[in-house]
Amino acid sequence: MQRMHELLRQQVNITEEDWRTFSACFEPKTYPAKTFYLQAGETENYLTFVESGVVRFYVEAANGDETTVGFAFDGWFMCVYSSFYTREPSRYYGETITETKLWRIHYDDMQRMYDQLRVVDRIGRLATEQMLLIKSERELSLLTKTAEERYLDLLSKSPQLFRYVPLKHLASYIGITPQALSRIRKRIS
Repeated sequence: MQRMHELLRQQVNITEEDWRTFSACFEPKTYPAKTFYLQAGETENYLTFVESGVVRFYVEAANGDETTVGFAFDGWFMCVYSSFYTREPSRYYGETITETKLWRIHYDDMQRMYDQLRVVDRIGRLATEQMLLIKSERELSLLTKTAEERYLDLLSKSPQLFRYVPLKHLASYIGITPQALSRIRKRIS
């Protein structure tokens, strides 16, 4: 939890007393590699901080094809916000790529903390803003950049993904086939 505490101290002015109250609501959870953190049809019940590891979020088409829509890794907050806030079943899958150690707070505890501690309201807003900005940047990138530009952006902004995530998932994330990604990598190396 030390890593989360350091991150929050950088982003908000959280007192030691507020940190103790807030952090007491979190529980640790470790998932082996290639394990579902969340499956489509389940309701997202946790706002989660990734202590270590990588999680991939994807949707599955009727024909079984998967489209990767996001990743979460060390030092990030994550959840399927659409399910977390609406309390409706998720359409997304969350699957660990590596062994993943998480700290998670249940939806009900988060709501209680919002009411009890003003700083938690700010933490929740910042976590939501972070996720919204990532989604917005990805959407704009898919609409305005070439596949090669998207690849180079991902390589520049999230190089750690290339160590852990299979290329087929990275290709899906940037909206191309694995074969097209291979050609791009060959051309620029």
